Amino acid sequence: MRLSYDREEDILTIEMSQGSIIDHAEHTGPFIAHLSQDGQIVLLEILDASEFLAALVKTTVRSQGQPLPLSG
Repeated sequence: MRLSYDREEDILTIEMSQGSIIDHAEHTGPFIAHLSQDGQIVLLEILDASEFLAALVKTTVRSQGQPLPLSG
């Protein structure tokens, strides 16, 4: 697994498996999942990453039982 962050675009990229071929992508909320032909996540992009990570930390610190707000 490899992580990278683009400060200008505020995108966190998580590469799940290097060398895998991306067949298609699906966009939901702040996430773009790049999938292989068999539906496995090859690459995950988190848009507006600083906002998403701030919400994640805030939710985690406040309460472990609350759902994470994923709409953006």
